[in-house]
Amino acid sequence: MANFNIDAQKDLTYDAIVIGSGISGGWAAKELCEKGLKTLVLERGRLVEHVVDYPTMNLDPWDMALRGGLTPEEKRKHYKGIRSGFIGKDTEHFHANDEENPYTEVKPFLWVRAHQMGGRSILWGKQTYRWSDLDFEANARDGHGVDWPIRYKDIAPWYTYVEKFAGISGEPLGLPQLPDSHFLPPMELNCVEKHLKERIEKLYPGRNLIIGRCAHLTVPHNGRGQCQYRNRCSRGCPYGAYFSSNAATLPAANATGNLTIRPFSIVQSIIYDDAKGKATGVRIIDAETNEAIDYSARIIFCNASTLSTTQILLNSRSSRFENGLGNDSGELGHNLMDHTYRIGAMGRVEGFEDKYYKGRRPNGIYIPRYVNIDEATKSDKFLRGFGFQGGAGRAGVMNAANEEAFGAALKEQLLQPGPWEFFITGFAECLPYHDNKVALNADVTDKWGQPTLAIDCEYKENEMALNRQIQADAVEMLEKCGVKEVVGFNNHHEPGYGIHEMGTARMGRDPKTSVLNAFNQVHAARNVFVTDGACMTSSSCVNPSLTYMAITARAADHAVSELNKLNI
Repeated sequence: MANFNIDAQKDLTYDAIVIGSGISGGWAAKELCEKGLKTLVLERGRLVEHVVDYPTMNLDPWDMALRGGLTPEEKRKHYKGIRSGFIGKDTEHFHANDEENPYTEVKPFLWVRAHQMGGRSILWGKQTYRWSDLDFEANARDGHGVDWPIRYKDIAPWYTYVEKFAGISGEPLGLPQLPDSHFLPPMELNCVEKHLKERIEKLYPGRNLIIGRCAHLTVPHNGRGQCQYRNRCSRGCPYGAYFSSNAATLPAANATGNLTIRPFSIVQSIIYDDAKGKATGVRIIDAETNEAIDYSARIIFCNASTLSTTQILLNSRSSRFENGLGNDSGELGHNLMDHTYRIGAMGRVEGFEDKYYKGRRPNGIYIPRYVNIDEATKSDKFLRGFGFQGGAGRAGVMNAANEEAFGAALKEQLLQPGPWEFFITGFAECLPYHDNKVALNADVTDKWGQPTLAIDCEYKENEMALNRQIQADAVEMLEKCGVKEVVGFNNHHEPGYGIHEMGTARMGRDPKTSVLNAFNQVHAARNVFVTDGACMTSSSCVNPSLTYMAITARAADHAVSELNKLNI
Protein backbone atom coordinates (compact mmCIF):
# COMPACT_ATOMS: atom_id res chain seq x y z
CA MET A 1 0.00 0.00 0.00
CA ALA A 2 2.96 2.31 -0.45
CA ASN A 3 1.11 4.17 -3.20
CA PHE A 4 -1.64 5.38 -0.87
CA ASN A 5 -1.99 9.15 -1.01
CA ILE A 6 -1.35 10.32 2.53
CA ASP A 7 -0.93 14.01 1.68
CA ALA A 8 -4.57 14.97 1.35
CA GLN A 9 -5.08 18.60 0.34
CA LYS A 10 -6.65 20.55 3.14
CA ASP A 11 -9.20 22.32 0.92
CA LEU A 12 -10.33 19.24 -0.98
CA THR A 13 -13.96 18.15 -1.01
CA TYR A 14 -14.70 14.44 -1.31
CA ASP A 15 -17.74 12.45 -2.28
CA ALA A 16 -17.46 10.44 0.93
CA ILE A 17 -15.57 10.47 4.20
CA VAL A 18 -15.03 7.29 6.21
CA ILE A 19 -14.00 7.74 9.84
CA GLY A 20 -11.84 4.78 10.82
CA SER A 21 -10.10 2.01 8.87
CA GLY A 22 -10.86 -1.13 10.88
CA ILE A 23 -13.18 -3.98 9.94
CA SER A 24 -16.22 -1.86 9.11
CA GLY A 25 -14.26 1.20 7.92
CA GLY A 26 -12.29 -0.91 5.47
CA TRP A 27 -15.52 -2.30 4.06
CA ALA A 28 -17.05 1.17 3.77
CA ALA A 29 -13.95 2.38 1.90
CA LYS A 30 -13.97 -0.60 -0.47
CA GLU A 31 -17.66 -0.34 -1.31
CA LEU A 32 -17.74 3.42 -1.76
CA CYS A 33 -14.56 3.50 -3.84
CA GLU A 34 -15.71 0.63 -6.05
CA LYS A 35 -18.97 2.49 -6.67
CA GLY A 36 -17.01 5.43 -8.01
CA LEU A 37 -16.94 7.80 -5.02
CA LYS A 38 -13.80 9.76 -4.23
CA THR A 39 -13.37 8.66 -0.65
CA LEU A 40 -11.26 10.03 2.20
CA VAL A 41 -10.48 7.63 5.04
CA LEU A 42 -9.54 9.40 8.26
CA GLU A 43 -7.38 7.26 10.54
CA ARG A 44 -6.60 8.41 14.07
CA GLY A 45 -3.27 6.59 14.21
CA ARG A 46 -0.33 5.75 11.99
CA LEU A 47 -0.12 3.98 8.66
CA VAL A 48 0.43 0.22 8.79
CA GLU A 49 1.41 -1.22 5.44
CA HIS A 50 0.59 -4.89 4.91
CA VAL A 51 3.65 -7.11 5.57
CA VAL A 52 6.09 -4.18 5.69
CA ASP A 53 4.84 -3.01 9.09
CA TYR A 54 4.51 -6.39 10.81
CA PRO A 55 7.87 -6.35 12.67
CA THR A 56 7.26 -9.39 14.90
CA MET A 57 5.50 -11.64 12.38
CA ASN A 58 8.39 -14.13 12.20
CA LEU A 59 9.98 -13.75 15.64
CA ASP A 60 10.28 -16.45 18.27
CA PRO A 61 10.24 -15.57 21.97
CA TRP A 62 14.02 -15.74 22.20
CA ASP A 63 14.28 -13.18 19.38
CA MET A 64 12.64 -10.53 21.57
CA ALA A 65 13.91 -8.67 24.59
CA LEU A 66 12.67 -10.10 27.89
CA ARG A 67 11.51 -13.17 25.95
CA GLY A 68 8.49 -11.18 24.79
CA GLY A 69 7.72 -9.53 28.12
CA LEU A 70 6.96 -5.82 28.46
CA THR A 71 9.19 -3.25 30.09
CA PRO A 72 7.79 -1.17 32.99
CA GLU A 73 7.49 1.79 30.61
CA GLU A 74 5.48 -0.27 28.11
CA LYS A 75 3.23 -1.55 30.88
CA ARG A 76 2.49 2.02 31.95
CA LYS A 77 1.66 2.97 28.37
CA HIS A 78 -0.95 0.17 28.30
CA TYR A 79 -1.94 0.30 31.95
CA LYS A 80 -5.61 -0.40 31.15
CA GLY A 81 -5.43 -2.57 28.03
CA ILE A 82 -2.88 -4.90 29.62
CA ARG A 83 -5.68 -6.33 31.76
CA SER A 84 -6.93 -8.14 28.66
CA GLY A 85 -3.93 -10.47 28.70
CA PHE A 86 -3.44 -9.93 24.97
CA ILE A 87 -0.65 -7.34 25.02
CA GLY A 88 2.93 -8.59 24.81
CA LYS A 89 6.09 -7.51 23.07
CA ASP A 90 4.84 -9.21 19.92
CA THR A 91 1.70 -7.03 19.69
CA GLU A 92 2.35 -3.98 21.87
CA HIS A 93 2.90 -1.75 18.84
CA PHE A 94 -0.66 -2.48 17.62
CA HIS A 95 -2.38 -1.35 20.84
CA ALA A 96 -3.38 2.21 21.70
CA ASN A 97 -1.48 4.28 24.26
CA ASP A 98 -3.72 4.48 27.35
CA GLU A 99 -1.76 7.36 28.85
CA GLU A 100 -2.39 9.54 25.80
CA ASN A 101 -5.98 8.29 25.44
CA PRO A 102 -7.46 7.99 28.94
CA TYR A 103 -11.01 7.10 29.84
CA THR A 104 -12.90 7.01 33.13
CA GLU A 105 -14.36 3.81 34.56
CA VAL A 106 -17.43 4.85 36.54
CA LYS A 107 -17.80 1.11 36.93
CA PRO A 108 -14.98 -1.22 35.86
CA PHE A 109 -14.81 -1.55 32.08
CA LEU A 110 -11.97 -2.74 29.85
CA TRP A 111 -11.69 -0.81 26.58
CA VAL A 112 -9.16 -2.37 24.19
CA ARG A 113 -8.22 0.02 21.37
CA ALA A 114 -5.93 -0.05 18.34
CA HIS A 115 -5.09 3.27 16.73
CA GLN A 116 -3.53 2.53 13.35
CA MET A 117 -4.54 1.79 9.81
CA GLY A 118 -6.51 -1.43 10.01
CA GLY A 119 -7.49 -0.85 13.63
CA ARG A 120 -8.39 -4.02 15.48
CA SER A 121 -8.80 -5.96 12.23
CA ILE A 122 -5.12 -6.82 12.71
CA LEU A 123 -5.82 -8.20 16.18
CA TRP A 124 -9.31 -9.71 16.13
CA GLY A 125 -10.11 -13.35 16.88
CA LYS A 126 -11.62 -13.96 13.40
CA GLN A 127 -14.56 -16.05 14.57
CA THR A 128 -17.33 -15.32 12.08
CA TYR A 129 -20.94 -16.38 12.54
CA ARG A 130 -24.18 -15.21 10.97
CA TRP A 131 -26.98 -13.95 13.15
CA SER A 132 -30.46 -15.43 12.69
CA ASP A 133 -33.97 -14.16 13.31
CA LEU A 134 -33.62 -15.66 16.78
CA ASP A 135 -31.29 -12.67 17.31
CA PHE A 136 -32.98 -9.99 15.19
CA GLU A 137 -36.38 -10.75 16.78
CA ALA A 138 -35.15 -11.17 20.37
CA ASN A 139 -35.92 -7.65 21.59
CA ALA A 140 -39.43 -7.75 20.13
CA ARG A 141 -40.11 -11.14 21.74
CA ASP A 142 -39.05 -10.42 25.31
CA GLY A 143 -39.42 -6.64 25.44
CA HIS A 144 -35.84 -5.76 26.29
CA GLY A 145 -34.56 -2.93 24.11
CA VAL A 146 -36.31 -1.78 20.92
CA ASP A 147 -37.13 -3.89 17.91
CA TRP A 148 -34.51 -4.23 15.20
CA PRO A 149 -35.70 -2.49 12.01
CA ILE A 150 -34.27 -5.37 9.93
CA ARG A 151 -34.61 -9.14 9.85
CA TYR A 152 -32.38 -11.95 8.64
CA LYS A 153 -33.86 -11.85 5.14
CA ASP A 154 -32.71 -8.23 4.82
CA ILE A 155 -29.10 -8.99 5.69
CA ALA A 156 -28.72 -12.56 4.35
CA PRO A 157 -27.64 -11.60 0.80
CA TRP A 158 -25.11 -9.17 2.25
CA TYR A 159 -23.67 -11.89 4.49
CA THR A 160 -23.10 -13.92 1.33
CA TYR A 161 -21.63 -10.92 -0.45
CA VAL A 162 -18.99 -10.18 2.20
CA GLU A 163 -18.23 -13.86 2.84
CA LYS A 164 -17.38 -14.44 -0.81
CA PHE A 165 -14.82 -11.66 -0.68
CA ALA A 166 -13.43 -12.17 2.83
CA GLY A 167 -13.17 -15.96 2.77
CA ILE A 168 -14.83 -17.83 5.66
CA SER A 169 -13.85 -21.43 6.41
CA GLY A 170 -16.34 -23.73 8.06
CA GLU A 171 -18.85 -26.52 7.64
CA PRO A 172 -22.61 -26.29 7.02
CA LEU A 173 -24.98 -27.58 9.70
CA GLY A 174 -28.44 -26.38 8.69
CA LEU A 175 -29.21 -25.00 12.16
CA PRO A 176 -31.92 -22.32 12.24
CA GLN A 177 -30.23 -20.51 15.13
CA LEU A 178 -26.87 -20.40 13.31
CA PRO A 179 -27.39 -19.96 9.55
CA ASP A 180 -24.71 -21.40 7.30
CA SER A 181 -22.29 -19.10 5.52
CA HIS A 182 -20.75 -19.30 2.07
CA PHE A 183 -17.87 -21.51 3.16
CA LEU A 184 -14.35 -22.34 2.13
CA PRO A 185 -13.24 -25.84 3.23
CA PRO A 186 -13.26 -26.20 7.04
CA MET A 187 -10.25 -26.73 9.22
CA GLU A 188 -10.07 -30.17 10.82
CA LEU A 189 -10.92 -31.18 14.37
CA ASN A 190 -8.13 -33.08 16.10
CA CYS A 191 -8.60 -36.62 17.38
CA VAL A 192 -9.75 -35.65 20.88
CA GLU A 193 -12.16 -33.05 19.54
CA LYS A 194 -13.63 -35.65 17.18
CA HIS A 195 -14.02 -38.05 20.09
CA LEU A 196 -15.76 -35.48 22.27
CA LYS A 197 -17.94 -34.37 19.37
CA GLU A 198 -19.22 -37.94 19.06
CA ARG A 199 -19.82 -38.20 22.80
CA ILE A 200 -21.53 -34.82 23.24
CA GLU A 201 -23.83 -35.22 20.24
CA LYS A 202 -24.83 -38.72 21.38
CA LEU A 203 -25.43 -37.75 25.02
CA TYR A 204 -27.05 -34.38 24.28
CA PRO A 205 -29.31 -34.42 21.21
CA GLY A 206 -29.58 -30.88 19.90
CA ARG A 207 -26.04 -29.94 20.87
CA ASN A 208 -23.39 -29.82 18.17
CA LEU A 209 -19.61 -29.59 18.39
CA ILE A 210 -18.14 -28.16 15.19
CA ILE A 211 -14.93 -26.59 14.01
CA GLY A 212 -15.04 -22.82 14.43
CA ARG A 213 -16.25 -20.74 11.52
CA CYS A 214 -13.48 -18.28 10.95
CA ALA A 215 -12.05 -15.69 8.56
CA HIS A 216 -8.99 -17.83 7.82
CA LEU A 217 -8.30 -19.01 4.29
CA THR A 218 -7.90 -22.76 3.99
CA VAL A 219 -7.21 -22.37 0.26
CA PRO A 220 -5.77 -19.43 -1.70
CA HIS A 221 -8.52 -16.86 -2.23
CA ASN A 222 -8.80 -13.50 -4.01
CA GLY A 223 -5.03 -13.17 -4.35
CA ARG A 224 -4.34 -13.98 -0.70
CA GLY A 225 -2.44 -17.01 0.55
CA GLN A 226 -3.84 -19.80 2.68
CA CYS A 227 -3.26 -20.20 6.40
CA GLN A 228 0.11 -21.71 7.38
CA TYR A 229 -1.04 -22.77 10.88
CA ARG A 230 1.56 -20.58 12.59
CA ASN A 231 -0.98 -19.07 15.05
CA ARG A 232 0.83 -15.72 15.07
CA CYS A 233 -2.17 -13.90 13.66
CA SER A 234 -2.22 -10.90 16.00
CA ARG A 235 1.26 -9.93 14.81
CA GLY A 236 -0.04 -9.42 11.25
CA CYS A 237 -0.14 -12.21 8.69
CA PRO A 238 2.38 -11.89 5.83
CA TYR A 239 0.32 -14.33 3.77
CA GLY A 240 -2.89 -12.33 4.11
CA ALA A 241 -4.44 -15.59 5.25
CA TYR A 242 -6.86 -14.00 7.68
CA PHE A 243 -9.19 -11.17 6.84
CA SER A 244 -8.00 -7.69 7.75
CA SER A 245 -8.52 -4.25 6.28
CA ASN A 246 -4.81 -4.11 5.49
CA ALA A 247 -4.74 -7.37 3.54
CA ALA A 248 -8.16 -7.29 1.87
CA THR A 249 -10.55 -4.33 1.77
CA LEU A 250 -8.15 -1.36 1.72
CA PRO A 251 -6.07 -2.80 -1.16
CA ALA A 252 -9.33 -3.32 -3.07
CA ALA A 253 -10.33 0.28 -2.38
CA ASN A 254 -6.89 1.51 -3.36
CA ALA A 255 -7.02 -0.35 -6.67
CA THR A 256 -9.89 1.86 -7.82
CA GLY A 257 -7.82 5.04 -7.70
CA ASN A 258 -10.58 6.65 -5.63
CA LEU A 259 -9.03 6.25 -2.17
CA THR A 260 -7.21 8.79 -0.05
CA ILE A 261 -6.04 7.85 3.43
CA ARG A 262 -5.07 10.50 5.93
CA PRO A 263 -3.34 9.10 9.04
CA PHE A 264 -2.83 10.91 12.36
CA SER A 265 -6.28 12.45 11.93
CA ILE A 266 -8.22 12.70 15.20
CA VAL A 267 -11.85 13.36 14.35
CA GLN A 268 -13.07 16.09 16.66
CA SER A 269 -16.62 16.36 15.31
CA ILE A 270 -18.95 16.03 12.36
CA ILE A 271 -19.97 19.41 10.96
CA TYR A 272 -23.72 19.92 10.65
CA ASP A 273 -25.29 22.72 8.63
CA ASP A 274 -28.57 23.84 10.20
CA ALA A 275 -29.71 25.61 7.05
CA LYS A 276 -29.09 22.63 4.79
CA GLY A 277 -30.36 20.12 7.34
CA LYS A 278 -27.46 17.76 6.85
CA ALA A 279 -23.82 17.16 7.67
CA THR A 280 -21.33 18.89 5.41
CA GLY A 281 -18.01 17.49 6.60
CA VAL A 282 -15.65 16.49 9.37
CA ARG A 283 -13.34 18.51 11.59
CA ILE A 284 -10.08 16.84 12.56
CA ILE A 285 -7.09 17.61 14.72
CA ASP A 286 -3.77 16.64 13.19
CA ALA A 287 -2.23 14.36 15.81
CA GLU A 288 1.30 15.51 14.96
CA THR A 289 0.80 19.28 14.56
CA ASN A 290 -2.40 19.91 16.61
CA GLU A 291 -3.73 21.83 13.61
CA ALA A 292 -7.52 21.86 13.14
CA ILE A 293 -8.62 21.03 9.58
CA ASP A 294 -12.06 20.71 8.00
CA TYR A 295 -12.89 18.27 5.20
CA SER A 296 -16.13 18.31 3.24
CA ALA A 297 -18.13 15.43 1.79
CA ARG A 298 -21.59 14.50 0.58
CA ILE A 299 -21.86 11.45 2.83
CA ILE A 300 -20.06 10.43 6.02
CA PHE A 301 -19.58 6.90 7.37
CA CYS A 302 -18.76 6.58 11.07
CA ASN A 303 -16.59 3.52 11.65
CA ALA A 304 -14.24 4.57 14.42
CA SER A 305 -15.33 1.55 16.55
CA THR A 306 -18.32 1.48 18.88
CA LEU A 307 -17.31 3.84 21.66
CA SER A 308 -15.09 6.10 19.57
CA THR A 309 -17.91 6.66 17.07
CA THR A 310 -20.30 7.56 19.87
CA GLN A 311 -17.69 9.85 21.40
CA ILE A 312 -17.48 11.72 18.07
CA LEU A 313 -21.27 11.96 17.75
CA LEU A 314 -21.63 13.23 21.33
CA ASN A 315 -18.95 15.83 20.63
CA SER A 316 -20.67 16.94 17.39
CA ARG A 317 -22.86 19.67 18.83
CA SER A 318 -24.71 22.44 17.04
CA SER A 319 -27.73 24.63 17.62
CA ARG A 320 -29.80 21.78 16.10
CA PHE A 321 -28.15 19.04 18.15
CA GLU A 322 -27.21 20.43 21.55
CA ASN A 323 -26.63 16.96 23.04
CA GLY A 324 -24.80 15.35 20.15
CA LEU A 325 -25.46 14.70 16.47
CA GLY A 326 -28.61 12.66 15.98
CA ASN A 327 -29.45 12.53 19.68
CA ASP A 328 -33.10 13.58 19.46
CA SER A 329 -34.12 10.37 21.24
CA GLY A 330 -31.66 10.77 24.10
CA GLU A 331 -30.45 7.22 23.39
CA LEU A 332 -27.01 8.20 22.07
CA GLY A 333 -24.46 6.75 24.47
CA HIS A 334 -26.89 4.29 26.04
CA ASN A 335 -27.51 0.53 25.73
CA LEU A 336 -23.85 -0.52 25.84
CA MET A 337 -23.33 -4.29 25.57
CA ASP A 338 -20.52 -6.87 25.50
CA HIS A 339 -20.39 -10.67 25.77
CA THR A 340 -19.62 -12.37 29.05
CA TYR A 341 -16.48 -14.43 28.76
CA ARG A 342 -14.02 -16.69 30.56
CA ILE A 343 -16.55 -18.98 32.24
CA GLY A 344 -16.50 -22.70 31.54
CA ALA A 345 -14.66 -25.91 32.39
CA MET A 346 -11.50 -27.81 31.57
CA GLY A 347 -10.03 -31.22 32.18
CA ARG A 348 -7.70 -34.01 31.09
CA VAL A 349 -8.52 -36.57 28.37
CA GLU A 350 -7.08 -40.07 28.51
CA GLY A 351 -6.49 -42.62 25.78
CA PHE A 352 -4.85 -40.66 22.97
CA GLU A 353 -1.26 -40.61 24.18
CA ASP A 354 0.00 -42.06 20.88
CA LYS A 355 -1.49 -39.23 18.83
CA TYR A 356 -0.55 -35.63 18.13
CA TYR A 357 -1.52 -32.92 15.64
CA LYS A 358 0.30 -30.92 12.99
CA GLY A 359 0.83 -27.18 13.20
CA ARG A 360 -0.74 -24.55 15.41
CA ARG A 361 -4.29 -24.27 14.17
CA PRO A 362 -5.49 -20.68 14.79
CA ASN A 363 -9.06 -21.81 15.41
CA GLY A 364 -10.98 -23.87 17.92
CA ILE A 365 -14.24 -25.70 18.34
CA TYR A 366 -17.70 -24.18 18.63
CA ILE A 367 -20.83 -25.45 20.35
CA PRO A 368 -23.74 -23.33 19.05
CA ARG A 369 -26.51 -22.05 21.24
CA TYR A 370 -28.91 -24.77 22.33
CA VAL A 371 -31.11 -23.07 24.94
CA ASN A 372 -34.09 -20.70 24.54
CA ILE A 373 -34.35 -21.57 20.87
CA ASP A 374 -37.95 -22.82 21.01
CA GLU A 375 -40.50 -23.98 23.58
CA ALA A 376 -38.72 -27.32 23.99
CA THR A 377 -35.46 -25.62 24.99
CA LYS A 378 -36.91 -22.73 26.97
CA SER A 379 -35.30 -21.91 30.31
CA ASP A 380 -37.06 -20.28 33.24
CA LYS A 381 -33.73 -19.10 34.69
CA PHE A 382 -32.73 -16.44 32.16
CA LEU A 383 -33.47 -14.79 28.83
CA ARG A 384 -31.46 -15.27 25.60
CA GLY A 385 -28.56 -17.73 25.39
CA PHE A 386 -24.90 -18.64 25.00
CA GLY A 387 -22.47 -20.68 22.93
CA PHE A 388 -19.13 -22.32 23.73
CA GLN A 389 -15.71 -21.91 22.17
CA GLY A 390 -12.65 -23.97 23.11
CA GLY A 391 -10.52 -26.86 21.97
CA ALA A 392 -8.19 -29.73 22.77
CA GLY A 393 -4.41 -29.84 22.79
CA ARG A 394 -1.44 -31.49 24.43
CA ALA A 395 0.26 -29.70 27.26
CA GLY A 396 4.01 -29.28 27.36
CA VAL A 397 6.43 -29.74 30.25
CA MET A 398 5.79 -26.58 32.25
CA ASN A 399 8.11 -27.18 35.18
CA ALA A 400 11.40 -27.87 33.38
CA ALA A 401 13.12 -24.87 34.96
CA ASN A 402 12.54 -26.35 38.41
CA GLU A 403 13.68 -29.88 37.64
CA GLU A 404 16.62 -31.33 39.52
CA ALA A 405 17.29 -33.74 36.65
CA PHE A 406 19.91 -33.01 34.01
CA GLY A 407 21.56 -34.55 30.98
CA ALA A 408 20.17 -36.78 28.26
CA ALA A 409 17.23 -38.02 30.36
CA LEU A 410 16.01 -34.48 30.97
CA LYS A 411 16.36 -33.55 27.31
CA GLU A 412 14.38 -36.60 26.31
CA GLN A 413 11.70 -35.74 28.86
CA LEU A 414 11.37 -32.22 27.48
CA LEU A 415 10.61 -33.62 24.03
CA GLN A 416 7.68 -35.68 25.29
CA PRO A 417 4.28 -34.01 24.98
CA GLY A 418 2.17 -33.72 28.08
CA PRO A 419 -1.37 -35.02 28.55
CA TRP A 420 -4.32 -34.11 26.35
CA GLU A 421 -6.45 -31.32 27.78
CA PHE A 422 -9.81 -29.95 26.71
CA PHE A 423 -11.55 -26.73 27.65
CA ILE A 424 -14.68 -24.80 26.72
CA THR A 425 -15.56 -21.23 27.60
CA GLY A 426 -18.93 -19.60 27.13
CA PHE A 427 -19.94 -16.39 25.39
CA ALA A 428 -23.31 -15.16 26.66
CA GLU A 429 -25.61 -12.46 25.38
CA CYS A 430 -25.91 -9.19 27.31
CA LEU A 431 -29.27 -7.44 27.33
CA PRO A 432 -29.47 -3.81 26.12
CA TYR A 433 -29.88 -1.85 29.35
CA HIS A 434 -30.52 1.88 29.06
CA ASP A 435 -28.39 2.60 32.13
CA ASN A 436 -25.31 0.90 30.68
CA LYS A 437 -23.95 4.06 29.12
CA VAL A 438 -21.12 6.38 28.18
CA ALA A 439 -20.89 10.17 28.42
CA LEU A 440 -18.38 12.88 27.56
CA ASN A 441 -16.07 13.83 30.40
CA ALA A 442 -14.69 17.35 29.97
CA ASP A 443 -12.76 17.04 33.25
CA VAL A 444 -10.46 14.37 31.79
CA THR A 445 -8.96 15.26 28.42
CA ASP A 446 -6.67 13.37 26.09
CA LYS A 447 -3.24 14.40 24.82
CA TRP A 448 -4.90 16.77 22.34
CA GLY A 449 -7.16 18.48 24.86
CA GLN A 450 -10.33 16.69 23.78
CA PRO A 451 -12.96 15.44 26.24
CA THR A 452 -12.82 11.71 26.89
CA LEU A 453 -15.43 9.12 27.78
CA ALA A 454 -16.76 8.11 31.16
CA ILE A 455 -18.04 4.53 30.93
CA ASP A 456 -20.76 3.35 33.32
CA CYS A 457 -21.57 -0.27 32.53
CA GLU A 458 -22.10 -3.53 34.40
CA TYR A 459 -23.46 -7.01 33.95
CA LYS A 460 -26.76 -7.59 35.70
CA GLU A 461 -28.68 -10.55 37.06
CA ASN A 462 -29.64 -12.05 33.68
CA GLU A 463 -25.98 -12.18 32.64
CA MET A 464 -25.02 -13.66 36.02
CA ALA A 465 -27.69 -16.36 35.60
CA LEU A 466 -26.39 -17.15 32.11
CA ASN A 467 -22.86 -17.44 33.50
CA ARG A 468 -23.96 -19.85 36.22
CA GLN A 469 -25.62 -22.04 33.60
CA ILE A 470 -22.54 -21.88 31.35
CA GLN A 471 -20.30 -23.21 34.11
CA ALA A 472 -22.78 -25.88 35.22
CA ASP A 473 -23.34 -27.12 31.66
CA ALA A 474 -19.63 -27.09 30.87
CA VAL A 475 -18.74 -29.18 33.92
CA GLU A 476 -21.56 -31.62 33.32
CA MET A 477 -20.76 -32.12 29.63
CA LEU A 478 -17.09 -32.78 30.25
CA GLU A 479 -17.70 -35.15 33.14
CA LYS A 480 -20.34 -37.15 31.27
CA CYS A 481 -18.03 -37.40 28.26
CA GLY A 482 -15.32 -39.03 30.38
CA VAL A 483 -12.99 -36.07 30.78
CA LYS A 484 -10.91 -36.46 33.95
CA GLU A 485 -10.15 -33.99 36.73
CA VAL A 486 -12.75 -31.55 35.46
CA VAL A 487 -12.49 -28.08 36.92
CA GLY A 488 -15.14 -25.43 36.42
CA PHE A 489 -13.96 -21.85 36.27
CA ASN A 490 -15.50 -18.41 36.42
CA ASN A 491 -12.89 -15.72 35.99
CA HIS A 492 -15.16 -12.92 37.14
CA HIS A 493 -14.64 -9.92 34.94
CA GLU A 494 -16.20 -6.62 34.03
CA PRO A 495 -17.64 -5.81 30.59
CA GLY A 496 -15.11 -5.18 27.86
CA TYR A 497 -13.12 -8.40 28.20
CA GLY A 498 -15.05 -9.97 25.33
CA ILE A 499 -13.83 -7.04 23.16
CA HIS A 500 -17.26 -7.14 21.54
CA GLU A 501 -18.56 -3.80 22.78
CA MET A 502 -21.77 -2.91 20.95
CA GLY A 503 -24.62 -0.43 21.08
CA THR A 504 -24.71 3.26 22.13
CA ALA A 505 -26.10 4.50 18.74
CA ARG A 506 -28.68 1.84 18.06
CA MET A 507 -30.81 1.14 15.01
CA GLY A 508 -34.56 1.21 15.43
CA ARG A 509 -37.94 1.80 13.85
CA ASP A 510 -38.87 4.92 15.81
CA PRO A 511 -36.72 8.11 15.89
CA LYS A 512 -38.05 8.70 19.39
CA THR A 513 -36.29 5.61 20.74
CA SER A 514 -33.30 5.09 18.44
CA VAL A 515 -30.49 6.92 16.68
CA LEU A 516 -30.38 5.14 13.30
CA ASN A 517 -32.89 3.83 10.79
CA ALA A 518 -32.96 0.49 8.97
CA PHE A 519 -30.14 1.55 6.62
CA ASN A 520 -27.91 2.88 9.42
CA GLN A 521 -28.66 6.53 8.65
CA VAL A 522 -28.89 9.00 11.50
CA HIS A 523 -32.63 9.70 11.63
CA ALA A 524 -32.25 13.48 11.54
CA ALA A 525 -29.08 13.63 9.40
CA ARG A 526 -29.63 11.14 6.60
CA ASN A 527 -26.21 11.61 4.98
CA VAL A 528 -24.46 10.33 8.12
CA PHE A 529 -24.19 6.53 8.42
CA VAL A 530 -23.04 4.50 11.45
CA THR A 531 -22.13 0.90 10.58
CA ASP A 532 -19.68 -0.22 13.26
CA GLY A 533 -20.66 -1.83 16.55
CA ALA A 534 -22.34 1.35 17.78
CA CYS A 535 -25.35 0.60 15.54
CA MET A 536 -26.24 -2.70 17.21
CA THR A 537 -29.66 -3.00 18.84
CA SER A 538 -28.95 -6.26 20.67
CA SER A 539 -25.85 -8.38 21.08
CA SER A 540 -26.70 -12.02 20.24
CA CYS A 541 -24.22 -14.53 21.70
CA VAL A 542 -22.02 -14.95 18.63
CA ASN A 543 -19.07 -12.84 17.51
CA PRO A 544 -20.38 -9.69 15.80
CA SER A 545 -17.76 -8.72 13.21
CA LEU A 546 -19.31 -10.58 10.26
CA THR A 547 -22.55 -8.71 10.93
CA TYR A 548 -20.67 -5.38 10.93
CA MET A 549 -19.24 -6.26 7.52
CA ALA A 550 -22.62 -7.16 6.03
CA ILE A 551 -24.41 -4.15 7.52
CA THR A 552 -21.67 -1.85 6.19
CA ALA A 553 -21.83 -3.22 2.64
CA ARG A 554 -25.62 -2.94 2.68
CA ALA A 555 -25.54 0.65 3.98
CA ALA A 556 -22.93 1.69 1.41
CA ASP A 557 -25.08 0.31 -1.40
CA HIS A 558 -28.05 2.27 -0.07
CA ALA A 559 -26.00 5.44 0.39
CA VAL A 560 -24.82 5.49 -3.22
CA SER A 561 -28.32 4.73 -4.45
CA GLU A 562 -29.71 7.66 -2.43
CA LEU A 563 -26.94 9.93 -3.67
CA ASN A 564 -27.75 9.07 -7.27
CA LYS A 565 -31.44 9.84 -6.60
CA LEU A 566 -30.43 13.17 -5.00
CA ASN A 567 -32.20 12.13 -1.80
CA ILE A 568 -29.22 12.96 0.42
